[in-house]
Amino acid sequence: MTTNVPLSILELATVGVGQTGADALRATLDLAVAADRLGYRRLWFAEHHLAPGVASASPAVLAALAAERTRRLKVGSGAVLLGTTSPLIAAEQFGTIAALHPGRVDLGLGRAFTPPPEGNAPPPPTQARDVHGLHVPGTPPIDFTDSSLRARILAQKEVIGASRTGHDFRAELELVLGLLADDYVDSAGNAYVSPPVAGAAFDLWVLASSGGESARVAGALGLPLAANYHVSPSNVLGTVEAYRAAFRPGVLAEPYVVVSADVLAAETTERAQHLADPFAEWVLSIRRGAQGAIAYPEPGTTTPWEQRSAADQDVLRDRIDTRIVGTPDEVVARLATLQRVTGADELLVTTETHDPRDRVRSFELLAADWGLHADMSDAAAADASADAHDLVPSGA
Repeated sequence: MTTNVPLSILELATVGVGQTGADALRATLDLAVAADRLGYRRLWFAEHHLAPGVASASPAVLAALAAERTRRLKVGSGAVLLGTTSPLIAAEQFGTIAALHPGRVDLGLGRAFTPPPEGNAPPPPTQARDVHGLHVPGTPPIDFTDSSLRARILAQKEVIGASRTGHDFRAELELVLGLLADDYVDSAGNAYVSPPVAGAAFDLWVLASSGGESARVAGALGLPLAANYHVSPSNVLGTVEAYRAAFRPGVLAEPYVVVSADVLAAETTERAQHLADPFAEWVLSIRRGAQGAIAYPEPGTTTPWEQRSAADQDVLRDRIDTRIVGTPDEVVARLATLQRVTGADELLVTTETHDPRDRVRSFELLAADWGLHADMSDAAAADASADAHDLVPSGA
């Protein structure tokens, strides 16, 4: 199957059982070279801290390293979290990368999650439904007002430090846009200039998991949006709808939506399901564990789905039911449905496996079936250029 919709990758630098963070980071940069060769449009790095199973803590550093090793691939963040990094620092980091790789850099910004105050009633749950062939799950029964869960989240924020709360998201995006345009003036009338940011050739994105403030502000400023189906699948249609309803021409003349999905492709359905087996345990650690994502288990070492308690299945069901697992044609068919129903201009796929080779293989199979253009000679040239530290910037 060949489609006209670009395909991109969101990478977490997953740390598997028996592996180190350094192993995961080296594998991530190997993936960048493969993604460039296979024809993926962009590679974004997530921001996660203090999670034993995720090494992607510094999106700007990883984006810079990936840019040096590739030729065509756009690199960026999915997302820099404004709960830990100021918009100025983020813009200066990515502006610095863009100075050497103009037109190939994306700065994705997101608001960090803060648990609601104790005593607040959780929002009413939504029910699972099918929308024109797309499964939209119900809201998982996670109560963020629970005292023990709140305590864990807040304790981690304390260790991370530099916690930023109470900032106006629109004002922070306007700060970046003003510095890019070299005309930023604060509320007191003070003008500021940031040489790495002024005129920098990077694109500003907003990432959103609901139809709340992030989606609405992205639309109001005419920015591109990445909507989260892989972590918050129950909200994806509302996220896209809120963005499009709020959209006014600004940075873009028309809305542009990327939708994320969790996928895993293998040569056979049985092989794909075997590789996908540890995913439930990994997600459960994120939603209930004391430290967040555990080191990604090996297939065959975790509790089978049918042996899990009903309570655990309820917490996991939205992620399990919307993870797209199977042969390349099975994965592509479900991705095509996701794209059709959401009207996505681009899809952003993420894949977690214990063995990094299985992750690369999944992306290879998906690229071939999706119809991406793989250029082996270009990849070889990129490798040689990276060794010589003389990469040719691309605006593609």
